Amino acid sequence: MENVDTSPEVMLTFYRRLYPFKSIFNWLNHEHAPTRLFTNREFAFTLPGDIYLRYNSFSTVEELKKQVCHFNPTRFEIGPVYSLRPRDKKTARPGMFVPLQRELVFDIDMTDYDPVRTCCSGADICRRCWVFIALAVKVLDAAIREQFGYENLLWVYSGRRGIHLWISDKEAMELTDDQRKALVGWMTVVHGSQESNKKLNVRSASRSLPPPLQAAVNILNETFSELILSDQNLFASQEACETLLEQIPDLQTVSHLRTKWTNDPGRSSEDKWLDFKKEVKSYENGSSQRINLRAAMEDIILFYTYPRIDAEVSKHRNHLLKAPFCVHPKTGRVCVPVDPERIEDFNPEAVPTVNQLLQELDTFSKSESEPVEHHSGITFTV
Repeated sequence: MENVDTSPEVMLTFYRRLYPFKSIFNWLNHEHAPTRLFTNREFAFTLPGDIYLRYNSFSTVEELKKQVCHFNPTRFEIGPVYSLRPRDKKTARPGMFVPLQRELVFDIDMTDYDPVRTCCSGADICRRCWVFIALAVKVLDAAIREQFGYENLLWVYSGRRGIHLWISDKEAMELTDDQRKALVGWMTVVHGSQESNKKLNVRSASRSLPPPLQAAVNILNETFSELILSDQNLFASQEACETLLEQIPDLQTVSHLRTKWTNDPGRSSEDKWLDFKKEVKSYENGSSQRINLRAAMEDIILFYTYPRIDAEVSKHRNHLLKAPFCVHPKTGRVCVPVDPERIEDFNPEAVPTVNQLLQELDTFSKSESEPVEHHSGITFTV
């Protein structure tokens, strides 16, 4: 990756000339004239030196732009709509300043996939492991629309190693913290911090998956072989094989597979999965062993590919989340919205940096005789 310059001079130019303040206002406010959805909204600024300024609020989009250009933050975050204007928090009577509304948000971070990816780790990300994020978007976008009926979903690349989802439907905005906790609990299968040797507990007494999870398996199964077995070759190591065996409930099957893989350590992940399938088919059709093993196969697919949600981000209305179109200070990349219908084509390494955008703007401006305020024309159709 090229060296990026996110110096105060570069960021101020970005805010003055490119940041789409009007689009952000329209998205948050839902109307053309300012409402409480904007005027009572919290904005938090992160300044150089890790100075953090919370409870800022503004009457108009012009005020927001003026203050952002004044503070020139490395990034800024968006919080809830409060009962009072956040800037008046210090003068509010006890119990009078409370969050009332907030977009329902989700955060998917690539570091939570470290136990199930081999191409990268930590903060690193590439096209290969981005497939995990793409799968998460496909599964969550479909589930949220179908199960809850929400329609106003905005997916935003985090600028480095993940993706954020903002849901702006009126019903979602008004969810209480308890309701958010229940909803994200329903959507969570694999916890972000869950150790790789934990089995899932997602089945009813009948051993069947809830219909939403069965629908997710149908989506994930299409990619499991290519992603986990072929590309990541996740079961190549002895340690990974043991993790897989721990998720198989039949001792005889585990014994057969362990012996075979120990005697032939060079077997690929694809071959090992085929070995597992043959063991399942060795039991009579309809037998309890075969039913349990087929269920285990589905659970394994869920464990390795189902979205890993950072639940704490979603549970509380007062949680702050980085604003769309901010610049990530480490990569210089802009946090651009992403079309979920084309998520598989999205390349995080191809997202423009602030330096690239400003260079293109300078080139474009030289060809125009009149200066133009470019930010006002940027929309969310990226």
